[in-house]
Amino acid sequence: MENVKRKVLIIGGGASGLMAAIMAAREGAEVTILEHMDRVGKKILSTGNGRCNLTNLSLKPEHYRSSQKLFPMKVLDRFSVWDTLNFFDGIGIITRNRNGYIYPNSDQAASVLDALRFETEHLGIKTVLSCQIRSAKKTKNGSFLVESDQGTYQGDCLILATGSKAASVSGSDGSGYELAKAFGHTVIKPLPALVQLRCKGTFFKQLAGVRCEAVVRLVSDGKTLAADEGEVQLTDYGISGIPTFQVSRYASQALDAGRRVNAVLDFFPSKSMEDTRAMLKQRKSMLGYRPSGEFLNGVLNKKLAAVLLKQAGIQPDRSCAQIKDSQLESLTMQIKKFEVPVTATNSFEQAQVCCGGVDTRELRPDTMESKLVKHLFLVGELTDVDGICGGYNLQWAWSTGAVAGTTAGRI
Repeated sequence: MENVKRKVLIIGGGASGLMAAIMAAREGAEVTILEHMDRVGKKILSTGNGRCNLTNLSLKPEHYRSSQKLFPMKVLDRFSVWDTLNFFDGIGIITRNRNGYIYPNSDQAASVLDALRFETEHLGIKTVLSCQIRSAKKTKNGSFLVESDQGTYQGDCLILATGSKAASVSGSDGSGYELAKAFGHTVIKPLPALVQLRCKGTFFKQLAGVRCEAVVRLVSDGKTLAADEGEVQLTDYGISGIPTFQVSRYASQALDAGRRVNAVLDFFPSKSMEDTRAMLKQRKSMLGYRPSGEFLNGVLNKKLAAVLLKQAGIQPDRSCAQIKDSQLESLTMQIKKFEVPVTATNSFEQAQVCCGGVDTRELRPDTMESKLVKHLFLVGELTDVDGICGGYNLQWAWSTGAVAGTTAGRI
């Protein structure tokens, strides 16, 4: 008697969904991807600024945030960065190592997506595009029924790979949270993460376009929530850049809880407060003949310098020799501890990922299977795990998709 193939349904054709589909099909399952966009993998195309930062050779617990701190690494141990590199090598992607950040040698995210699509086609995976899901449920006989505008689909296993609410233009509309809730899962409130911060201050219009090396520290109720250093981008509404993204989830959560949040910027991270103070005193002594408006020429960006001097009460048309000691002290504080209230994050549309999602306490880390519903799997950004910038969120997608797809294909 001919063996009947296991049927695996996957809702969502992003990074985790495509990986899950390929792994399930390699185990001999009949796989169908239901994708509500007009093509799969749209979000992959925007990763790494279009170059696709596939993963990172340094994977540590501190690179991931979750209500269960140990959960991410338990999953990543099941399908590691080396498994990921071997997988992509096996589908024709040669990678390039840039200080631990892994990219395709082509430097094109499209080549990664094409390789994944070619593999799904080679394995006979069925992909249904522009498919709007109406409901998903488990029947009395143990199978899953998914109702859509293109018909009803039945499977032995169901993998939810719908993404979060971040970057909705790529297809992440938050619909997966409702599907997860319908199966009884708890969803921790999703909030924007890896996102820009909106700050209070009329000077931001003057600072728009400035890029500078700085430390961004978030403070609430006198406590530091998070800090990161790198190139900060100043915008007409606040702050952006990778250091801002890295700490933004903590601003999201504190603001959502009704707490006040301030961003404290250090515009001269290479010098201590004392060294900065000494440097400014030396400059006053050495450059006393110059107009005060040029006091920080060669130290900081001109736009930024003008704002800091004004905030310190230093008049630009007077000589540097006339700068008072109290003004020098104020300028030292402006450079090292420039503090502004954070009023909001940018929206889900601008966020790269979300914090929050399906509670990982309800998932098995070795398989990503639901503890509540047998043969239901939840993967990728849908879960309450978010990584920092640098390929960590894609690695989470590859790992969760792989362990879920492999398990579902073997059932």
